[in-house]
Amino acid sequence: MIVIIDYGMGNLRSALRGIEKVGGNARIIQSPRELVGARAVVLPGDGAFGHAMKNLRAAGWIEPIKQVCADGVPFLGICVGMQLLFEASEEMGQHQGLGIFAGEVKRFPSGLKVPQMGWNQLHLRLSHALLCDVPNNGYAYFVHSYYCAPRDPSIVLVTTDYGIDFASVVGRGNVYGVQFHPEKSQSVGLKILTNFVELVNRQP
Repeated sequence: MIVIIDYGMGNLRSALRGIEKVGGNARIIQSPRELVGARAVVLPGDGAFGHAMKNLRAAGWIEPIKQVCADGVPFLGICVGMQLLFEASEEMGQHQGLGIFAGEVKRFPSGLKVPQMGWNQLHLRLSHALLCDVPNNGYAYFVHSYYCAPRDPSIVLVTTDYGIDFASVVGRGNVYGVQFHPEKSQSVGLKILTNFVELVNRQP
């Protein structure tokens, strides 16, 4: 079972429908206790980074999320859910993140229209099972004003150009993040979700 974390932020039903559309068995959970026995975990997210971390902390999600990542459970962060995987964000002040990946979340440079809202291209940088049969320069749907700046370039699987080249898909080991909304990105997004489900199904 793929579980989708409900922490008061994120388009949960949209993520659930996307996973189910590609054949995944998923459900939404409201308690960290429900992470026990999960085959995979999805952390969606919309809104502000600091508010998201506050909600995760208040409901006791922080340590359980870190533990499932450390235990090798496949984990996918979507949009703000990807940003939360990093150490910190400068959105509306300085806020500490989960620290799964080294790096910060930064605002797009001045002069760019923010949020970036709409379709933009995915430039594949590394070969990875999550990206199997995903077309280079294919389009995905973005809505965000801040971007992830990893300190380790080896985790950057895909970049996107919005005034700067930023990391739009990251991954290391069992933990992945996508800045766009795959469930809203038509065939490209659904292919990434399909690949994630297949990665989950290949787990012993």
